[in-house]
Amino acid sequence: MKNNIIRIKGFTLIELMVTMALLAILMAVAVPSMTTFQRNAQLTSFSNTMLASINAARGEAMKRGRSARMVPTGGGTDWNNGWVIFVDVARTGDYTSPGNITIASREAKPSYLTITGFGTPAETPPYILFDASGYSKTNSGGFGASSFEIKRNDVTGTEQLSQTRRVKIASTGRVRVCTPVSTTDALCSVAASSL
Repeated sequence: MKNNIIRIKGFTLIELMVTMALLAILMAVAVPSMTTFQRNAQLTSFSNTMLASINAARGEAMKRGRSARMVPTGGGTDWNNGWVIFVDVARTGDYTSPGNITIASREAKPSYLTITGFGTPAETPPYILFDASGYSKTNSGGFGASSFEIKRNDVTGTEQLSQTRRVKIASTGRVRVCTPVSTTDALCSVAASSL
């Protein structure tokens, strides 16, 4: 006669406790890394949006054979409120002037980011100007190297530098994004001479 013993399979209390301890350790390691990854992704995404906008202004200037500009939204002086890209047909520097062709606009940036302009983006009124050849220019007609610094305002200390991006516009019109590796990083500074 066969023994009808039913064996119940499952976890012992010790196995369950070891599994929970390992899960807790993995979560302690993964959550901070995920937060850093998310912050980097948000900052990189916004920086690339600004890069694409500046390149769109340059591309329209060359395509249409006319000057194109990028200015803060609403004719203001704050890039944090968004921007407008337009072909400056009327040569007024104002995107609302009759005859000017609006190409694109961007709404206000997320609240956890701060944008600061250097060069022509810091003038009053601030702007980025490309001529018909795609060169970055100033209102007076000279070449105009400039830059933007985009940084998270919800981090402090050593994280601040790694959560900063700089969008640099050379006088030739070339635009690039860089991450400073130190506060004195010459290759990724905001100074116009290092563009």
